[in-house]
Amino acid sequence: MFKLSGKLSFNSLELIDIQDKPLPKKEFKVVSLFSGCGGMDKGFIGGFEVYAGQNKKDFPENPFSVIWANDIDKDAVQTYKENIGVHIRCNSVVSIPNEEIPSCDVIIGGFPCQDFSISGKRQGFKTSRGMLYKEMVRIVEHKKPIAFVAENVKNILNPKLVDSERNQPVLNSILEDFEGIGYKIKYKLLYAPDYGIPQRRERVIIVGIRNDIKKEFFFPKPFHAPMTSKQAIDDLWGKENNPRIYNHNEVSLAKFRPPSKVGTQGNQMIPANGPSHVMRAEHHMNIQAHYRTIDPNAKIDDRQSWRRLTVREAARIQTFPDDFKFLGTKSSNYKQVGNAVPPIMGWYIARALAICLR
Repeated sequence: MFKLSGKLSFNSLELIDIQDKPLPKKEFKVVSLFSGCGGMDKGFIGGFEVYAGQNKKDFPENPFSVIWANDIDKDAVQTYKENIGVHIRCNSVVSIPNEEIPSCDVIIGGFPCQDFSISGKRQGFKTSRGMLYKEMVRIVEHKKPIAFVAENVKNILNPKLVDSERNQPVLNSILEDFEGIGYKIKYKLLYAPDYGIPQRRERVIIVGIRNDIKKEFFFPKPFHAPMTSKQAIDDLWGKENNPRIYNHNEVSLAKFRPPSKVGTQGNQMIPANGPSHVMRAEHHMNIQAHYRTIDPNAKIDDRQSWRRLTVREAARIQTFPDDFKFLGTKSSNYKQVGNAVPPIMGWYIARALAICLR
């Protein structure tokens, strides 16, 4: 369990009830870094609904407006433009000078997680990609927003990920750097099913409030009931050729292989009556199958009868609304979905931050 400057450990933070709380009348301007296709941004903006029929969930607008964003993935940028806005730039954050980024109230970003992820090589700060969080620190320090929100994988909490220069866990160095530029820091591991998200995704959320702002951030209590994979996607079965359902005819033809020996890295049938396995960004060797089979008479472990999830089904499990259209190749679409922050998770964080800043 980590501590920073005597602060509470991440699992002992008080939660607040965000239901029916008044919101600020002011609209806060947001800059989004490492935006991907825009999952976190969609959540911050709000004003969307997910799922169908009796399972439909509504997420009202939040008082945030994203005015500038960036990502290095060309397809993700095109998807972002199609669904959120043309204010996104397609280039590496490293090459963006401070002066190009507009003044803002809040900065959000999920700095690259591959070098911290348990499914990656876990190189941490040993790679240039693992050091990209420093670019977020740079921009936050220059723009001095009221608050920032950063997101990363659970494994960033791993004490075996060490910053060799400071001889301490990677997380401590990240938190120290944000704290050192004048922010009160809180962080917490959020479990997606707790927030009504039908997927066993865990993400570390770091929130900073500028020291001179006499406000305190509290992470949100969930108020949506747990949701199963079946509740999320069952109404889509048999509609793969419906042209009115975006990205639902996009199904990888890659073959199923034996499950990975490391964790739950794909090549599995998702459960119908519980939350899904985590939607992955890499799908060439890690394929997640629908809980239904193409041949209803086949045995459950007969992989020849399995059908992998369509892009739309994966997007549903990631809580993207059905009118969110993914652009690019099938492989790119799966990658965009898997890399995204679930919009519902972003919505909860945004709503809690808005209440904090009221």
